[in-house]
Amino acid sequence: MGHRVESELVANVIAVHVTDDQVVAVGDELVLLESMKMEIPVLAERSGRILEVKVTAGDVVQEGEVLVVIDD
Repeated sequence: MGHRVESELVANVIAVHVTDDQVVAVGDELVLLESMKMEIPVLAERSGRILEVKVTAGDVVQEGEVLVVIDD
């Protein structure tokens, strides 16, 4: 199932910095969001392999929407 990284607010996806099967470490930037003219980096809270990237640049995400899934 994996660890689900969710958006904490309604925002535009500016950039996606990871791809499926990529290995990430704690603190790596996964996605860059923009809300109310502020850029919000979404960082990895755990190390692991990316199982699935669920967003692309240009998407609008809602609060609680899954952005990335990291393997447990």
